[in-house]
Amino acid sequence: MKDLSPNKADLDPIEIASIDEIRATQLERLKWSLRHAYENVPMYKQRFDEAGVHPDDLQQLSDLSKFPFTYKNDLRDNYPFGLFAVPRSEIIRLHASSGTTGKPTVVGYTKNDIDNWADLGARSLRASGLRKGDMVHNAYGYGLFTGGLGAHYGIERLGATVVPMSGGQTEKQVNLINDFRPDGIMVTPSYMLNILEQFHKAGLDPRESSLKVGVFGAEPWTDAMRAEVEAAFDMHAVDIYGLSEIMGPGVANECVETKDGPVIWEDHFLPEIIDPVTGEVLPDGETGELVFTTLTKEGLPMIRYRTRDLTCLLPGTARSMRRMAKITGRSDDMMILRGVNVFPSQIEEQVMATGGLAPYYQIELYKSGRMDAMRVFVESSPDSTDELSKTAAARMLTKRIKDVVGVSTEIVVGDPGDVERSQGKAKRVVDNRDKD
Repeated sequence: MKDLSPNKADLDPIEIASIDEIRATQLERLKWSLRHAYENVPMYKQRFDEAGVHPDDLQQLSDLSKFPFTYKNDLRDNYPFGLFAVPRSEIIRLHASSGTTGKPTVVGYTKNDIDNWADLGARSLRASGLRKGDMVHNAYGYGLFTGGLGAHYGIERLGATVVPMSGGQTEKQVNLINDFRPDGIMVTPSYMLNILEQFHKAGLDPRESSLKVGVFGAEPWTDAMRAEVEAAFDMHAVDIYGLSEIMGPGVANECVETKDGPVIWEDHFLPEIIDPVTGEVLPDGETGELVFTTLTKEGLPMIRYRTRDLTCLLPGTARSMRRMAKITGRSDDMMILRGVNVFPSQIEEQVMATGGLAPYYQIELYKSGRMDAMRVFVESSPDSTDELSKTAAARMLTKRIKDVVGVSTEIVVGDPGDVERSQGKAKRVVDNRDKD
């Protein structure tokens, strides 16, 4: 793979500033953000007053722990515009969740918010190894989901050429990659596997493609999947992180020269790690729930927003700002089977490590008598479709999950193509426990 390390002179000065300078910037901006939320969002004024805190109480960054949390349900309870801190007429763009579990969560952006988002998107792509003049195939979904347009504006702000493909139409995706010869691709990691599969179906060698870097986000993925994609395409695979409530893609991004966890752009977002049960702030290096406070957002400031993502904070390496370890899962995605905590990413690691299996899987939860049970659907690799190979792979995966994860599970090995393919974010878990 080509060395894509950036020239330090091309970086934003704050990326390699001293820790003292970064913390001073954060403190100044945090004071503004707390006051902005308190004076312009009724919910925050009520919450702060009930907690007995005022923006003036913040004298140092650690004082943030005195302020109350914000939850996803707060956005639903104040649907659609109740958390906006500026008049609706100053909001130039709206995004929203699918609303499949109730009312959608709505987020709004001022012109300055969009400019900051584009700047951070460009910063993230530069950290990924992309440059002005490159071409980037954007396969994130366009629409109310923040992925497509968030990536789009970042690509343009970088000065690169954007191919606004969106998701789906996998055969067309591969044709355009083959014809246009882009330098990079932005897509969910699970859908990148679909693209890889289509390369093989078309008789194309993915290692001969023009792609030199893939920027993958919107769902947790493992280092095993990184290795799979990098080997298949002979390209770099880096992690981009974001969530709509905080901004969208570009809250954090891995640096291509280290690939050691996404760097959080701390000049715009203040991270904390808390104990998911007690809410206590944990020191850097300890795993817990990631919490974000926005420092520059005008339209929808978020104070101590609980992301439900589980990770830890690590010291900076390629940049001065802190990194976050790869997301191990979400506190609300955690499965508890006979007293053992299980995350889909743990199952994925074992699937990827088992010979004779393709990198596709889906987990089914069901009832076995009165007990919760788990079944994992996988599929054989194209060169291991005979029943003897399938049986051996199932036996090995069963053992690996038992030894490493600590739970017993049923493994169903299908033929290539049997596991449902994702057209965007993969649906890893199907919960049928209420149906049994």
